[in-house]
Amino acid sequence: MDISVLFKMAAIGIIITIICQILKKSDRDDIATLVSIVGLVIVLAVVVGMIGDLFSQIRTVFNL
Repeated sequence: MDISVLFKMAAIGIIITIICQILKKSDRDDIATLVSIVGLVIVLAVVVGMIGDLFSQIRTVFNL
């Protein structure tokens, strides 16, 4: 795992937070909720991909 992945996830979180705050100030709470859900799905997709890589590396180490 590279530290840059953590920085990318943090950057996504900061950008999503800023967008949500702007939308909430504009009385667009429903769109702000949708944006936060999309941000969560993006980060979860990255994490699931990393877990998949971890399992494939474990398989190669133990010859499974």
